[in-house]
Amino acid sequence: MFTQLRNIDSAFKHIKLFSYLLIGACVLISCFAVWKSYQSSDNYKNHIYILANGKALEAYAADRKDNIPVEIRDHVKMFHHDFFTLDPDDKVIEANITKALYMADGSAKTAYSNLKESGYYANLISGNISQQVDVDSIALDINQYPYYFKCFATERLIRSTSTVTRSLVTQGFLRNVSRSDNNPHGFLIEKWETLENKDLSTQSK
Repeated sequence: MFTQLRNIDSAFKHIKLFSYLLIGACVLISCFAVWKSYQSSDNYKNHIYILANGKALEAYAADRKDNIPVEIRDHVKMFHHDFFTLDPDDKVIEANITKALYMADGSAKTAYSNLKESGYYANLISGNISQQVDVDSIALDINQYPYYFKCFATERLIRSTSTVTRSLVTQGFLRNVSRSDNNPHGFLIEKWETLENKDLSTQSK
């Protein structure tokens, strides 16, 4: 009889241990399932679907801080392209400069006014000169705010008889502003100045 009781007691302990293990496994599986569901929900929120020409295209949402260097470089590049890419047409010049001035503060407006007063744009028009700029590189310091940048570019003045190549170096700072159609990156260039704008070569046609 005592042997049977000991066997019953031992079996009860085994069943009790097994029950605890089963309950623990169920809790772990439940916690894992809840965690995965929250993770899937977060991943789903970061997926955006855009309908274009009847096709669903998938885009991904990201924190802005991850894209700041890319956005700053594109903002600076767009500004320099609009400010310095000019044709001998007063309407084209005005349209490009207007787009550029939306992306910068009064320092760019001052530079434009100085060039206009010196007859720079009038000379482009009277001489049928086209001006083009290619941004070579942009150095950034995003560890300070406003963000500092230095832009290195190549400028070309295209005449009917020759092409003059210039080295262009500018610097300035950027601060955050609201995004808009005229300023899609949401940055404003401040304290912008030209450090260098010198002739490198002249190629006759």
